[in-house]
Amino acid sequence: MKKNLKRIIAVSLVTISMFAFSACGSKKKSSLENIKEKKELVLGTSADFPPYEFHKSVNGKDEILGADIEIAKQVAKDLGVKLTIKDMKFDGLLASLDQGKVDMVISGMTPTEERKKNVDFSDIYYKSVQTIVVKKSDKDKFKGIKDFDGKKIGVQKGSIQEGIAEKQLPKAKPVALSKISDLVLALNSGRIDGAIIEFPVATSYTNSNKDLVISDIKVTTEEAGSAVAMKKGSEDLVKEVNKTLDKLKKDKLIDKYITEASKLVEQ
Repeated sequence: MKKNLKRIIAVSLVTISMFAFSACGSKKKSSLENIKEKKELVLGTSADFPPYEFHKSVNGKDEILGADIEIAKQVAKDLGVKLTIKDMKFDGLLASLDQGKVDMVISGMTPTEERKKNVDFSDIYYKSVQTIVVKKSDKDKFKGIKDFDGKKIGVQKGSIQEGIAEKQLPKAKPVALSKISDLVLALNSGRIDGAIIEFPVATSYTNSNKDLVISDIKVTTEEAGSAVAMKKGSEDLVKEVNKTLDKLKKDKLIDKYITEASKLVEQ
C-alpha cells in the first residue's frame, strides 16, 4: 500500500512539473518582444491627413511622408528594427491593431475614453484645434454654428469629428466619408456645405485648393490631441514609445516635423 502511495505521489509530482514547464514554455510574448523578434515594426496609418501623413511622389516613386511618419521612424530606430507602413482607411485602423495586422497606429488619432477601452495609448504628442472648411464663395454665408442648420456637414468616418458634429451642430446633416480627400472632393463638388477638419490638415488642403477656406466658426472639443495607439496590454511597448516621444518633445522636433511636412505638401 505504501509503495502504491509513493508511486502515485511520484507520478503526480512529475505530472505537475511537466504542466508547469509547459505553461512556462507557452507564455505569450509581449508586443515589444514580438516586434524585436521579427525585427520589424508595422505601422498602420491613413495617409490622407497632411501634414501628419500623406502620399507624395519622390523621384518618381510614391512614398508616404508626414510628421507622424517621422515619429514612427524614430520609434523604430530607437527599438533597433525596420519600419513597415500600411496605408488603410481610418475607420479600419483600430480593428487592424486588434487583429494583429499592425503593431501600432499613428494617424493623428485622439485618445478618447471610448477608444481607451479597447487599445492602449501613448502620451499625447501634439495638440491642435478643429475648424470648419467651406467654399471661399460661401465664407460670408457660414459665420456661425446655426448657419449649418439643415446643411450637410462632412466628417471623417470613425473620427472625433463625428462626435463634434453630433453635439455641436445637432441640426446639421452629417455626411461621414472614409478619407479627408473624399471630404474635400465632396465640398468642391457641392455634395456637402462644409467639413470639420483639424487645423494643420485644413491648412494643407486649403493651401492646395484655392476655392476652399477655413471659416471663422469656432468648434471645441474636450478630447483633444494626438497619441500613438497600441494593442491592449502593450505596457512594455507603450513605455518605449513614450521614451521616444519625450525625447522628440524635449528637442522640439515634433513641431519641426509638422512645419517641414507642411512645406512638402505645398511643393
